[in-house]
Amino acid sequence: MNPRDLLETARRPVESGASQPTQADLRRGVSTAYYALFHCLAAAAADLLTGNGSRGPEWHQVYRALEHGKARKACQQQAVTRTFPAEIRNFAETFVELQGARHEADYAFECQYRKPEVLATIDTAEDAINEFEQADVRHRRGFAVHVLFKRR
Repeated sequence: MNPRDLLETARRPVESGASQPTQADLRRGVSTAYYALFHCLAAAAADLLTGNGSRGPEWHQVYRALEHGKARKACQQQAVTRTFPAEIRNFAETFVELQGARHEADYAFECQYRKPEVLATIDTAEDAINEFEQADVRHRRGFAVHVLFKRR
C-alpha cells in the first residue's frame, strides 16, 4: 500500500463538500491515517532489508512481518530515544499515538469526532512520514531492524 494514497484516502471524505462529515467518515480518516504510518514502516523495512524495489517473495515476507502490537512496543522502548535521531523518534511517537487513536476511532463508539481534529491527525501522520523518509538511510534501516526483531 502506498502511504501517500492512504493519506489522500483519509483526507478525501473529511474534506468533501459537507461542512461536517459523518462520524463514519471522520473515524475512517483517523484509522486510515494510522495505516498510512504502518504501511510506510512496512514498506521501508522491506525496501531497506531486501533491496529497494525488489518486490519478490523476500520483500513480501519482510513487509508482512511487521506486527502492530510488537511495533508499538518497540516504538515505546527507551532504545528509540537513546539510539535514533529526532525524525525517527517523532515517527515512533506518532506511530504509538495514532495506533491508540485508531483503536479509539474503531471501537470507542461513545467518542465524537470533529473535522478540524481529524484533519490535524492526518496532517500529523503526513508530517511524521515526511520526516521519516528524510532521515538518513542508516537510521531508517536500524529502526526497521529494531521494530522487526527481538533484541537478545
